[in-house]
Amino acid sequence: MVTVGSLNFFLVCPTSSASSSITPESNTSCSIRSCRKLLTALCSSSSARQLYRSLHEAEHQEVLEEFKDGFRKFAGLHDTVLYCSLHDPATPCPTGYTTNKTVSVWGSGGRIELTVAKFMALQKTVQPDWYQSMADGETWQNNTSRKRVRKSVDRTLAHLDECLLVHQKSQELEGVEMFGVVEGGDILEERVRSARETAKRPVAGFCLDGLQMGSMDRALRTQLITAVTKELPEDKPRLLQGVGQPDEVLACVEAGVDLFESFFPFQVTERGCALCFSFDISPDPELAGRAPHAVLGLDEERDTAGETQQNGDFNLEDQTQMTSFEINLKDKRYQDDFRPLVEGCGCYCCKNHQRAYLHHLLVTNELLAGVLLMIHNTAHYHAFFGALREALANDKLDLLKRRVLRESGRQT
Repeated sequence: MVTVGSLNFFLVCPTSSASSSITPESNTSCSIRSCRKLLTALCSSSSARQLYRSLHEAEHQEVLEEFKDGFRKFAGLHDTVLYCSLHDPATPCPTGYTTNKTVSVWGSGGRIELTVAKFMALQKTVQPDWYQSMADGETWQNNTSRKRVRKSVDRTLAHLDECLLVHQKSQELEGVEMFGVVEGGDILEERVRSARETAKRPVAGFCLDGLQMGSMDRALRTQLITAVTKELPEDKPRLLQGVGQPDEVLACVEAGVDLFESFFPFQVTERGCALCFSFDISPDPELAGRAPHAVLGLDEERDTAGETQQNGDFNLEDQTQMTSFEINLKDKRYQDDFRPLVEGCGCYCCKNHQRAYLHHLLVTNELLAGVLLMIHNTAHYHAFFGALREALANDKLDLLKRRVLRESGRQT
């Protein structure tokens, strides 16, 4: 995650053929799903490998209006594809502030209420490549009533229609694409209705909202995603918001998801932890363009499994708990551990520093600790998605899944 003021940007991690053109220098393409035309058009340049997501730009609207050249140039993100959405997946937002005409976003200055008019004015100011429509996404809690979920779907469709009217009349948004948002909470009928109705609109892709980690049972989420993706056209990408753990990513890919956010490395970094799981399935990792990620010392970490959060039991309100995909470098066992975070990892941190140094930085509260951890965690996570695309292209998803689940201590 990159932070500029209170603006947050998140890599959108592509998996299947929906985004194979994001890395056109690789010769792999997915054989199990059709190519999504939008991403092919957006990512024609080999330098446009990273897709970012901006949030809370409402706080900076006046500055951006005065700047006039959009947020990409303002932030120096010249070779990126800019995606703009409502909320930060790494920070739970308070609920109860949505009305029939407005939604609320939260920044460093507190709550900002947005109407469709203001929301669309922000899109004209930010000038993203694609953005999600305004939506009522406050139905992810387990105790949400069927009536409230139905109202959420109706509001979201109404917001989408209003956004489309403004979008189609706006010269500033010419060439910009809109993603429709699929809501519906944990109610299958409402999820399917939302997907069907959204698919009828002239949108470029779909955001699956309200399915974030900790919000519902994992099996139910997979069932809902599978049902929703059956209602969506094959030639448009599906972005899943709020899911980032590797095992959950794999399950959602199998259910039909194409794109994910990369908030998970940021959360791991905030915990003072390092991603340390193996995903290499290539017989010759050098030919695959990455070093052999031999994970060191994980058996030791798993001996203290009580200190980590089991996958699938993640508490949305408590994002400080470890998962089994990471190691806690604040632990004293690392004070004299002179190995890299991951043997063979090619990131700057692993090539230049040891676990003991990261431990020292963390326990002395040095800012460099977060910088180095974020470098490693982002590189490791991005490489995982590279392995995932390769597995899809070569029909080895089951092999990758077994490898990742074995490394996480979750044999299935």
